Amino acid sequence: MVSVLEELLSAADEAREPLAALSSVTRAEALRRVADTLDAAAGELVPLAHQETNLPKVPRLHAELERTTFQLRLLAETIVEGGHLEVVIDSPDTYWPAGGRPDLRRMMVPVGPVAVFGASNFPFAFSVAGGDTAAALAAGCPVVVKANPGHPLLSDRVAALVSSALSSTGVPRGAFGLVHGIEEGRALVTDSRIKAGAFTGSLAGGRALFDLACARPDPIPFYAEMGSVNPVFVTAPAVVERSEAIAEGYVASFTLGGGQFCTKPGLVFVPEAEAETFESFVAAALAGRVAEPLLNTDIEARYAAALGELRKHPAVRVLVAGDGVAPTLLGCDAADFLASRAELRTECFGPVSMVVRYSTEAELVACARSFTGELAASVHGSLPDRTVERLVALLSDRVGRVLWNGWPTGVSVTYAMQHGGPYPATTSAGHTSVGTTSLRRFLRPVVYQNMPQALLPEELRDGNPLGVPRRMDGVYRPTA
Repeated sequence: MVSVLEELLSAADEAREPLAALSSVTRAEALRRVADTLDAAAGELVPLAHQETNLPKVPRLHAELERTTFQLRLLAETIVEGGHLEVVIDSPDTYWPAGGRPDLRRMMVPVGPVAVFGASNFPFAFSVAGGDTAAALAAGCPVVVKANPGHPLLSDRVAALVSSALSSTGVPRGAFGLVHGIEEGRALVTDSRIKAGAFTGSLAGGRALFDLACARPDPIPFYAEMGSVNPVFVTAPAVVERSEAIAEGYVASFTLGGGQFCTKPGLVFVPEAEAETFESFVAAALAGRVAEPLLNTDIEARYAAALGELRKHPAVRVLVAGDGVAPTLLGCDAADFLASRAELRTECFGPVSMVVRYSTEAELVACARSFTGELAASVHGSLPDRTVERLVALLSDRVGRVLWNGWPTGVSVTYAMQHGGPYPATTSAGHTSVGTTSLRRFLRPVVYQNMPQALLPEELRDGNPLGVPRRMDGVYRPTA
């Protein structure tokens, strides 16, 4: 008997060429149809998501579904515009330095079938019809999703709606499929028909799949977003000027969604002279916070274990002890953090964060320098200030997004957004899983040299019949 996974992979392989051959207008219409279908089913999908994840219906799940359909429509708009194809044409030039130049025409093309691994904490936006799936389909790649075990019923229902919407717009059968199971996930990423993978989740899970992708006889790119502690650095002038406001913003950010965001601020660095006052403001802000149920019992157990390890570390102080899954605030000194940073900067997925007291600006800079790869980092300060200039420069080498006087939770779906960062935040610092440039993960460049017009893709032909943006002999031309 042929397995479900084998059927999906065979169908995806068969759909590869016809899906890539569809016009961007047709693919965009398919994405919009998916978005409309999901919006129309909100009354069914949101309660099901709540049932399986414990996340509140209002405003969280309704807002997340709206975000999901928005990003589908935004990517549809993007591919119709055509800039993602990065078309470049060099005309023949006998006198070009280094021996002349042939006729060269370059564009991006789909990589082929993509394996997508859904996340537990965003059952819509980073799951079956989430950003990875939307980007791969927009790029012209078939998708096989490995469902997250935290919301299997929701995954099945969303998959059915996506499949129906795609088929109604002429997208070939096999362009989308869903599979369940850990072993199926391993088999998926190692199958030769899969040409790229995308993952949102833990460091252990992402690294294991990345290693499998790299160990294939034909290694493939595997884009894993694996979490982060997203440090926050507060300068002395900032905490003196607005300690209470910073404390309230900090609490709102690290407790958002039960602390189950990959952009949760897990560490905040404050000057020792002001730390006691700041910690008292944080404790006051936490006093009104109630425990939110975590996604499921497995995540709750892992949170309890990780929090227990942090609490028993000799350098750690318990400033606010939350019972069960109530918010917890920890503290330590910068010198101890620098001595034990491997243990103390480990992500703890849940409603806990740590205040780190630093004694000098040099110690604060040393703490910033100790980080290697994060999704985001924030600087709270005032200008002019040489210290914040050094912090921003250091952090720009270590994170994907640097914030000024803000908090990392809340990743807007935009043209300029970068949701990624150096390892261990992700396996590929040059890409993002959020925003319109997320398409680049599932495209690769091809150059046609001295090719007859009849054999060229339409986007590369003389006269620009599709009107896509192109760079012609070094000059960018946004339209035909």
